Amino acid sequence: MSNSQQDDLEKYLEEKAKQVQEKEQESEPLSAYDACVLRENTKIHELIAEAQKEAEDLSEDD
Repeated sequence: MSNSQQDDLEKYLEEKAKQVQEKEQESEPLSAYDACVLRENTKIHELIAEAQKEAEDLSEDD
């Protein structure tokens, strides 16, 4: 997967997650637990994306 494809995919997933989160917030307020889970989920996705980018950068150097 090229960097632009990966960036596009990450942007799409982030936007989709925001839409889902906004929709859930409109229907009922999040509990502190749910809000924490969503924040941690976002962090995990960011770490995965960073790790994939670093792996691609290392493979390009070879």
